[in-house]
This record gives sequence, structure tokens and C-alpha cells, in this order.
Amino acid sequence: MNTVSQLHKALYRWYEQNKRVLPWRETDDPYKIWISEIILQQTRVVQGMEYYLRFINRFPDAAALAAAHEDEVLRYWQGLGYYSRARNLHKAAQMIVSRGWLPFPTAFDDIRLLPGIGDYTAGAIASFAYNLPYPAMDGNVYRVVARLFDCDIPFDTSAGKKHFHTLIDDLLDRENARLFNSAIMEFGALYCTPSLTLPGSGEQSCPQCPLGIYCQARAHGTAALLPVRKPRPELHDRYLNYLIYISHSATLLRQRTEKDIWQHLYEFPLIETDHLFDRKEATEVLHTADFLTLDFTHILSHQRLHARFFCCRVLSLPALPGTQTIPLADLDRYALSRLTLRALEKLHI
Repeated sequence: MNTVSQLHKALYRWYEQNKRVLPWRETDDPYKIWISEIILQQTRVVQGMEYYLRFINRFPDAAALAAAHEDEVLRYWQGLGYYSRARNLHKAAQMIVSRGWLPFPTAFDDIRLLPGIGDYTAGAIASFAYNLPYPAMDGNVYRVVARLFDCDIPFDTSAGKKHFHTLIDDLLDRENARLFNSAIMEFGALYCTPSLTLPGSGEQSCPQCPLGIYCQARAHGTAALLPVRKPRPELHDRYLNYLIYISHSATLLRQRTEKDIWQHLYEFPLIETDHLFDRKEATEVLHTADFLTLDFTHILSHQRLHARFFCCRVLSLPALPGTQTIPLADLDRYALSRLTLRALEKLHI
């Protein structure tokens, strides 16, 4: 028996004893697997579960998703962030319908053509739904592979991704790709963690690792240094002044139509400048000194947003270009940006 086969046996033994019961693991429906993978790209399993179940309940298949209006899709995505994922889901579902691929494409190359799907997601769907021999390289898998091979090449560069793909290709169990990908992803999530400690207990994981005898990083004492990422870019600061007008149980909203963050989502009237308004500036804009202020800092992948919300009650709502009057009771019918939701929660609107 070769070393790779022995590693597979040890990995599968650990997986059978420790795997979590998750709804997308209990199905081979490629549509449901696809939705789960997109949600979990930027969301922890615990938080993602509720969104997954709600989304699947409303859009049970690609045909239902394709037929929906984008605003509704965004509303069901509300709170998950990275809304381009929801827009791409909608576009991909429409592509599946238009190309006659219902219920879902079966070939890797066709899956890869869908908007918002890269090599990782295509590999996950192809292996989990059809047991096709493709790797599924998420962050957990990159970490496990980096440590097994003691690889210090940054995995999030073009050269790094190519090198890691070669490494995982050597490990892949081609006859059991579904089991292999599930097991190695779960191993990275629950055992081979960034901190090298077991979730919950805080116990050091390396000394008792079931894959320890195959791990070059453990042998060389470098596991804590891996995987390596490329340097992160500096964050660009933006300053957002939001005006919340409330009059007779109604308010104003605008839709972000520009090609920017939160495209097509709704928010309160916005003035973006090179600073946050002070009380004097806000009074001049709002035409009243009777208002509440609320500050947030919101970090995106390349931007740091400094937001200040000015909330005031007025006799009548002003006529602001690009805004529409919305009853407060109907706010939950609109897909709102995460920053707007945070303000509503704090202000109890």
C-alpha cells in the first residue's frame, strides 16, 4: 500500500468519526450544493445554515431562481454581504434555463462557464454531486495541503494556485472524489485549524494529528507559519454621510445603481465626501439641529468605510433627487445594504 493510500485511509477514518451533519452533505442535488458553496464562501457554517434553508425554501431549483426578480433575490441574500454573489447566482440560473441545462449542467466545463463560479466551486459541485475527479480547493484545503507538503509559496497568487493544484492533484482520490473532498475540507475546518488548536477545547492539535506521520510541516516545525498569503493591499478610506428623514411613519430610500459596492441595494440618502460631517455641517444640510447621530466603521476587502448616520424627524419628507418614499413598515421588503441594516438595528426603526 502506497503512502497516499494510507493517508486516505487515515483521513477517511477521522472523517467518519468527526464529520458534522449538514443539509448540503445529505444530498447529491447539484443546485443545492451550488447554493451552499456560494453562501459558505464568505460565511461561517453556523451563520450560513439559516440563510441556506431560507433561500432553498424560496428558490428550490434553478428554474425558480431564474424566474425571480433580482430585487427579491437580493432581499433573500440580505445580511450575507458580497452581493455580487447573489447577482451572479441569478444570472447563472437564467443561463442554465436559456441553454437548456435544467435541472443543472453535468459537465465540469459547463459548470465552470456559469457566472460567479471558479475552479473551486466547479470542482466542489462536480465532485459532491457527480463524484467527478476534481479537487475542491477552499481555504481549509489550502491550509492542510500547505502543511502536508511544507509549502511556503503564497497560495493566493497565480503561481501559488497553480502549484497547489499540482499538489492536491497528487493527493486526490479519483475513485472517491466526493469522499476525499468532503473529508479534507472538514479536516481543515475542525482539526488542522489556523491556530493549531482544537475548537472548543483549545488543545494543541499537532501532537495527536491522525495525519501527523505524513505532515512535512510538523516534522520541520513550520506548521504555525503556514499557509502563506501574499501581502494584503492597503485599505482605501471612504466617508459616508447618511441622512435619515422620518415623517409620519415614512422615510426616504435610494437605490445604488452605480457600479460600486452594494450595487442595486437600497440605502438612505447619501452624501459622500472626504470627511464625516460635524454637527454644524449636518445642521446646514438637514435644516434642523434636532437629530441623532450614529457612527460605524465597516471593513470591506479593499475599503474601510467611515459612516455617520444623521436621523431626524420632520413634518414632511424633502424632495431629494433619486429617492423614493417608503413606509417604515415596508422596509423589510427592500434589499438593504449591511451598513443600513446595522443603523436600523441600533436606531430601532
